[in-house]
Amino acid sequence: MSNLKNQRRMASQVLDCGSDRVWLDPARMEEISQAITREDIRGLIADGAIKAKKVKGVSRGRARLVAEKRKYGHRKGPGSRKGKKGARTNSKGLWMKKIRALRRRLKEMRADESIDVKTYCKLYRKAKGGEFRNVAHLEANVKLLEN
Repeated sequence: MSNLKNQRRMASQVLDCGSDRVWLDPARMEEISQAITREDIRGLIADGAIKAKKVKGVSRGRARLVAEKRKYGHRKGPGSRKGKKGARTNSKGLWMKKIRALRRRLKEMRADESIDVKTYCKLYRKAKGGEFRNVAHLEANVKLLEN
């Protein structure tokens, strides 16, 4: 097999890629070895005897698998954690989620008249003060008030 180092070098410059990405057709090696000018190389590129291989990228396949597992709550143990608890889940965000749920439930209870307006106001203030952990805790307290 003849030395095609110069042809490969010229092809890489014409194709604007690295010499390792230049593909030379094994069936047309004799023809490629006769090419001594850039014009000859351009002609071979047009014929398809010389091509540029595609760039190899980094596969995201493994990353996608990990992301899918994380969606289910896997791979989130203490060994995978970097930030503090407050950095990973914003405490203000948690509060907003909780208080909105409580206030929504209080409005529903007031609308269907399971609590009167006076009780609603009292419970609303208690919710604002952080007395209830969640909606179930609020409803348990309402039952206590009724009895």
